[in-house]
Amino acid sequence: MKQRKIPMRSCVGCYESKPKKELLRVVRSPEGEISFDPNGKKSGRGAYICPNIECLKKARKAKRLEKSLETEIAPEVYETLEAELSRLGVKDG
Repeated sequence: MKQRKIPMRSCVGCYESKPKKELLRVVRSPEGEISFDPNGKKSGRGAYICPNIECLKKARKAKRLEKSLETEIAPEVYETLEAELSRLGVKDG
């Protein structure tokens, strides 16, 4: 039986390539709203990030999320994303 190919994505924080299911998707909706996409089904431009706060901090410092999502991101949005990561119980570092 033929083995299925596992979709891989790169984290915008550390640039490691990992299976899509292990990463969290951040999406910019057509209306310009930025949020987490837990199911990976929301329409809009997406970027993937490892489920740890350090990768989010690296992406924020280098403005990698802004480049990937092709929009300016307000500091409040980063705080919301960080709070959402904490709520999901991800590791810090």
